Amino acid sequence: RGEFLIVQSNGGVMSTETACSLPVRTALSGPAAGVIAAGHIAKTAGFEDVITGDMGGTSFDVALISKGQSMLSPQTSIDFGMVVRTPMIEITTIGAGGGSIAWVDKGGLLNIGPESAGSTPGPVAYGQGNTRPTVTDANVVLGRIDPDNPIGGKLDRLDVDAAGRAIDAHVGSKLGLSTTEAAEAILTVANSRMAGAIRLVSIERGFDPKRFAFMPFGGGGALHTGAMLKDVGIGRAIVPRHPGVTSAMGCVIADMRQDFVQTINALTSGLDLEALKHLMQRHVDEGNALLDAAKSRFEARDVVVELDMAYVGQTHTVAVPLEISIKGGVVRAASLQQIEDAFDDVYRAAYGRLLKNGARRVMNLRTAVIGRRPKFDLSSLAPVGGSIEAARTGTRAVHFGDAWHDTAIFDRLTLPVGAVVEGPAILVQPDTTVLIDPGLSGRVDAFGNTIIELSEA
Repeated sequence: RGEFLIVQSNGGVMSTETACSLPVRTALSGPAAGVIAAGHIAKTAGFEDVITGDMGGTSFDVALISKGQSMLSPQTSIDFGMVVRTPMIEITTIGAGGGSIAWVDKGGLLNIGPESAGSTPGPVAYGQGNTRPTVTDANVVLGRIDPDNPIGGKLDRLDVDAAGRAIDAHVGSKLGLSTTEAAEAILTVANSRMAGAIRLVSIERGFDPKRFAFMPFGGGGALHTGAMLKDVGIGRAIVPRHPGVTSAMGCVIADMRQDFVQTINALTSGLDLEALKHLMQRHVDEGNALLDAAKSRFEARDVVVELDMAYVGQTHTVAVPLEISIKGGVVRAASLQQIEDAFDDVYRAAYGRLLKNGARRVMNLRTAVIGRRPKFDLSSLAPVGGSIEAARTGTRAVHFGDAWHDTAIFDRLTLPVGAVVEGPAILVQPDTTVLIDPGLSGRVDAFGNTIIELSEA
């Protein structure tokens, strides 16, 4: 008999009872599940620092995982400016999915999105009634997507000619570009927007993208890997074994998590440490009681404590992790000096310097009680046997930059562990297409992931 659990926006799962009493915790939980899966896949493969890029039909969702931990936001805004005040994995979303429509404004500027054709009617190449070109149509025209074998299996063939005509009519004719040039322009703009989102979650928040790996997933993410490595300066990418179902995998492997928030709003100089410890203790006790009530099997339990802090006069806060210990169920909290030192470390890392003589304020206490659920062995996804020669299915002309290249095509799922594929190459599988640009290579690791980086050849 299996467990029925529901994913939360904080990246954990909860029981149906908790979900019924706190349904707001399910908001944006699908994208959060993808980030959790990406973090687990990357850590298992030896990458604790990773930037995720989930590209579906409508959007490109970016998140950052540092030292194995995803970033959490205390609130987020959804449609109509509505603010949802519940802990959520911090995800930046832009309208640059596979179905995002390319259009030229009155000033002659090429734009991508935010309007999307979605999956219905979908890109022009789907032949389901849409007449405006999308990012997917550009990939089809440039040979990056095989028109004879659409992913998903619901269509017999993609209409390359219709996609080309739409690009001509809505982009090429307005900008004085050929079909191929217009398709490249569409991808250039889309890739630029994606790279901007990655910079937003990394460089602009004090993280050097060079020390991170990029993990594309969703149906379209792996088509844009090379552009992200080049445009942002990321050293390598790790493409999971099954990118199209990464979010679904996150639902299976997510830990059970209970989050608690309590407003403090006090200067550190007047902070009541005993009252703070009492609040932590109450959160820990309530969290453990909820984990017990769920009757799930846990391999371990952890408690994560953070303070939202800022200098007096500031409206933004930084999340300051606290080192605490729990012995015999009793919380032993940090000292005032440890709290102030922890704030200084986090603030300096984010902004480069401290404010001289600035008074510090504690805004909120955040406690997470986590039940670590068993994880399945990712090495079971790795291929057994096979050879590069047997996995190669043919060649196709694919456009990169300003030229067409004869590009090798491989059945990705039959490539053996340790196989190295030099770009240009395309790896196909039922749920996505992986593009390896010229000058890059892809290596199959022990878990069936493909590590893409600069070629040594």
